[in-house]
Amino acid sequence: MTGPQFLEPQPAPAPEAPFWGWADAALLFLLAGPSLLLSLAISKGLFLLLPKTGAAPQAMAVQFLFYGIWFSNLWLILKFRYGRPFWRSMAWIIPWPRMGLTIFIGPALVLAVVVLGEALKTPIIDNAIQRLLQDRLSIILVGFFATTLGPLAEELVFRGFLQPLLIVRVGAPLGIALASAPFALLHGPQYSWSWQHIVLLFLASAVFGITRWRTGSTAASTLVHATYNLAFYTGFLLQRKDLFS
Repeated sequence: MTGPQFLEPQPAPAPEAPFWGWADAALLFLLAGPSLLLSLAISKGLFLLLPKTGAAPQAMAVQFLFYGIWFSNLWLILKFRYGRPFWRSMAWIIPWPRMGLTIFIGPALVLAVVVLGEALKTPIIDNAIQRLLQDRLSIILVGFFATTLGPLAEELVFRGFLQPLLIVRVGAPLGIALASAPFALLHGPQYSWSWQHIVLLFLASAVFGITRWRTGSTAASTLVHATYNLAFYTGFLLQRKDLFS
């Protein structure tokens, strides 16, 4: 992959029509299943050779391998079918307009989600992620993943690859909404399909999508996503000081 493109500041980035098509999108999402199975097999083999560990390191290893394998498929599509660089194709542009303000969107969004969650009487769900956070190492690993690789991978897929394709077809408002729907549904099982959680995830995803659309940069939406997760993670740490005492 070629490195991220660092461009001079511009008043407003010109939106680029995606050169990939729906056949490429279908191929990429069809490859998600085999990529996951391969990552599970590799992870299981690796941990058989290592001393016994908890569930968190194994879960994070599977996620890391899955994203690596899956995005290798996307890189191959862009490189060999179109001869285009990966990062520039995904609109990974730094800097972007009003870059300094972007860092505050994530924490502000967390406050809005918390208030709306209270209004919707959102239930507290004992999900798989929370069950992983039982010791110091697990908290560090999950927190690192949730604020780095997780947002990066999800933004590249939903805002870098899928959203531009949808916007070209149906326009920005509906395109952002349609890209946000699978994002929210992807996390549905994690919250036992609680409709309140799915609504909140959809709205958060829409903010990420609007950021990508307004700035023209997937790096911008990734920063918002990462700081959004970081704010929630910080709140969790403040509630679980006992794990670090």
